[in-house]
Amino acid sequence: MYFTGIIIALSTFLIIGLFHPIVIKGEYYYGVRLWWVFLIVGLASVTAALFIENAIVSAIVGVFGASALWGIGELFEQKKRVEKGWFPMNPRRKDEYNRIDP
Repeated sequence: MYFTGIIIALSTFLIIGLFHPIVIKGEYYYGVRLWWVFLIVGLASVTAALFIENAIVSAIVGVFGASALWGIGELFEQKKRVEKGWFPMNPRRKDEYNRIDP
């Protein structure tokens, strides 16, 4: 029996599940200015996956990188969800939410 597909599928499920709270907490504490960290991690992971010979490890690193890149869009979507009141706003963070317009 070959478990490669099951290992990759389970890893993908866990990685996507890991990024969900990372995006929520990242936006809560740092706002959308965290997007460049997701970009660097994503590009580095996808590039690293090109040079990994082991198919399972390469796939997992590639999925991690793709999830980080997808997280950029989710970070901006999370900002919209916070603005709609679906998620709590961080009252301590001073940025676009907490501005006082004259």
